[in-house]
Amino acid sequence: MEVKLIDHVFDPFEKLYAAYRTCYSSDTPIEIWDKIRSEAIPKERIRQFIAGRLKTGHSSPLEQVVLWFAIAGVSRSLSHQFVRHRIGISFEQQSQRYVRFKEDRLEYVLPDSWKRKGLEDEFQALVGNITRLYARAIEAGIPPEDARFVLPNAAPTNFQVVVNFAEMLHIADLRLCLRAQWEIRRMVALMRAEIRRVLPELAEHLQPKCGERRQGYCDESHEDWAKCPLGKVRPHKSTLLELYSQHGSQEVRVLGEKEFEEVERREQLDG
Repeated sequence: MEVKLIDHVFDPFEKLYAAYRTCYSSDTPIEIWDKIRSEAIPKERIRQFIAGRLKTGHSSPLEQVVLWFAIAGVSRSLSHQFVRHRIGISFEQQSQRYVRFKEDRLEYVLPDSWKRKGLEDEFQALVGNITRLYARAIEAGIPPEDARFVLPNAAPTNFQVVVNFAEMLHIADLRLCLRAQWEIRRMVALMRAEIRRVLPELAEHLQPKCGERRQGYCDESHEDWAKCPLGKVRPHKSTLLELYSQHGSQEVRVLGEKEFEEVERREQLDG
């Protein structure tokens, strides 16, 4: 697996500052940018301001920080998961129709679990037979889009990806969690490492959803939480609810139509 940050938006902190300031300032965006470019606002002040805004959970300006990644040597099993992220991300993926794979270029992704269980030889024998059958199909004139029908989820694929930082946070929420499949978890960890290399102030917010910079607790099953090493340092939602039931100011009840009607009534009064 190879993951490389190819590029990122120019001057990301200045763009973030301008985006946040547009929301909170009476200045126009042009006036804000004039102050940035004249260096009337020190760069350190810009970074401190952004750090404060990130703590509030105001994430929409993060959509204006865009990152480009090159990703190679991952499996089709991973790609089927990855492309389910659809908002704030765009993919270009290696085609199995327009690329005719050669036997010596089909390096299948082998999970370590097959090695640990002593089944690596059987795995390699199977994918070797698949590769030879695929090559025979191509030589026989079967179109690549039909020959690919024999290729397994272990077949390798490559991506170029453009993603904004708000979606990158969401991806990290889900895919850095221990419950995520190992391969996509490793890929996202490498994406985080690449971002950390050039934008460490932003990369520190890329955590699994239980991280202190994200929602702060685990909302998976209690059984999964108990098995996770992070469970030693992150609370489970049931613990928080139990504490609230003991020390909270009011009873926690199931939301019903009565509560929604009360919200609507108050909105009408406020209006």
